[in-house]
Amino acid sequence: MVSCKKRRRFSLFSTLNYAFFVLISLVMLFPLWNVIVISLTDYREYVMNPLMLFPKQISWEAYNYIFSNNELLLALRVSVLTTLSGTAISMAVSVACAYALSKRHMPGRNLFLTLILFTMFFNGGIIPNFLLIKDLGMYDTFWALILPNAINTWYLIIMKNYFANLPEALEESARIDGANDLIILFRIVLPISMPIIATFLLFYGVDRWNEWWSAMMYINDTKKYPLQLMLRNLIVMNFSSASMATSYAQDNASFVAKENIKMATAVVAVGPIAVVYPFLQKYFAKGVMVGAIKS
Repeated sequence: MVSCKKRRRFSLFSTLNYAFFVLISLVMLFPLWNVIVISLTDYREYVMNPLMLFPKQISWEAYNYIFSNNELLLALRVSVLTTLSGTAISMAVSVACAYALSKRHMPGRNLFLTLILFTMFFNGGIIPNFLLIKDLGMYDTFWALILPNAINTWYLIIMKNYFANLPEALEESARIDGANDLIILFRIVLPISMPIIATFLLFYGVDRWNEWWSAMMYINDTKKYPLQLMLRNLIVMNFSSASMATSYAQDNASFVAKENIKMATAVVAVGPIAVVYPFLQKYFAKGVMVGAIKS
């Protein structure tokens, strides 16, 4: 009798628990679903019912406009290039710095750590950073989108702590066999650190893909705008999206509401990350747990 009661209580608790999390998940997913629905909805139907679960008639006009607009396609290409190159540079620099700082015998290790942590809490400000980028000749270049944010201090510290807690016997045995630091890093440290490497690959990739502030500050040429800055301009500058939609309507004998363009651009901006994440989910979850334990 006691076991039956416990099973009933546990079953009731599990049912309520699952129902609660399903409800929370639906509440969190509804805004994204609403964005997708609006991007596929005809503008007349959207005006009559802005909040809907399913469109009565699917319209691809907003996506046709996006992929026929040279500015948005160019912005998409800029985002892809800056994300790939920026993530590669960030990971290379972060891994090199973290591995070097994880060695207690490194000369000046504490000084470098202090200087790195100092930049985490104190910043020169917008104007000094702008003048620095301009004096270095990176203004209005793609390097202004990559180098200023090449290293995230928080990611670097976590990675350094992870490398510092790896078994020293692995490196000692490799040194006995004649391996140097580079061989140890690439053949021993990195292969056993793939979960946390995949985690920060995802973190840096998302940061790069969502970056728009650096482009707004350091890029003057609209042909070098990333997709996120174009999306920001569409949302903030309503007149711009309205005029773009009107010109598209004149060329294609159809009308696309500015809200449809905004939502479709948001779907295109979020889509690549949503596609990549499931492939890295296993490493991401493992890397977060291992990093939390090691640090």
